[in-house]
Amino acid sequence: MAKYDTKQILLNHSSTDLSMAAETNENHLLIIEDDQGRKEFSLEQPVYSIGRDRECNIRLMSQFVSRRHATLVRLPREHNSHSYYYRIVDGDAKGKASSNGLMINGRKIPNHDLRNEDEIVFGPQVRAIYYLLKNTQRLGQTDSSEYDITLINPGMAEDLEDLGD
Repeated sequence: MAKYDTKQILLNHSSTDLSMAAETNENHLLIIEDDQGRKEFSLEQPVYSIGRDRECNIRLMSQFVSRRHATLVRLPREHNSHSYYYRIVDGDAKGKASSNGLMINGRKIPNHDLRNEDEIVFGPQVRAIYYLLKNTQRLGQTDSSEYDITLINPGMAEDLEDLGD
């Protein structure tokens, strides 16, 4: 496999427009499970550092995880300028790989474009699940059940009163 230049990815894409999240009907979620339990992270920033270091955006609590274990980079989709995806890359933003690497969906690979329900294993008992939640409801529309009205014939109400006698 070709070595991936993490630094170049970050330089090319770290200036991605932050307003994209507001324009799209997608939510990116990362659920982390580590030695301290389960945490949810809503992904909105262009770059995230993941690891044991206190300075990491997403901190993993385990002695088996590198200080700067992985980097998440937001990239625009080719076919839709208002949509994006996240790529996870092993190691820090300078290209230094982690000690144990990344297992993604059971395969050890240096980088991966995340898809809904991908599982990332950072080390023993430290994993993450990525979710891409798509909201198909357009802005300004309301749920039709909000206006669910049952029409009653006034004659039916009188019949009901007679049953009570």
